[in-house]
Amino acid sequence: MNIGSKGAKGEKLAEKYLKKHKYKIIFRNYQTRFGEIDIIAKKDNIIAFCEVKTRTPGALVSGKEAVDKYKQKRIIKTALDYISRFKPDLQPRFDVIEVVSDSKNSEVEHIENAFEVRGIDYF
Repeated sequence: MNIGSKGAKGEKLAEKYLKKHKYKIIFRNYQTRFGEIDIIAKKDNIIAFCEVKTRTPGALVSGKEAVDKYKQKRIIKTALDYISRFKPDLQPRFDVIEVVSDSKNSEVEHIENAFEVRGIDYF
């Protein structure tokens, strides 16, 4: 399985997980000049900007660890672009969804509030 198809499979599993947990998917693969957000979802008064990381069992770096300060900065800039364009009246949150998958099994871990805007120079 190549990296692109593994990532696409992980995003589909993450979307299924979110829907099962009563999230409404607003956008998939929202792209700007700053970067991309894999999934933008809404639940109650929250808009969740979700970065999906797909790993194989035993990977050296977890999905959450892979979302370093540089990646966080790009996600935040992209989220700010989305907010300025669509002006959702919702509380933003940054989540990481880690999908651990092999040819037989898949597990999804949803890490809410995986990082915050505070402490990041994003301009």
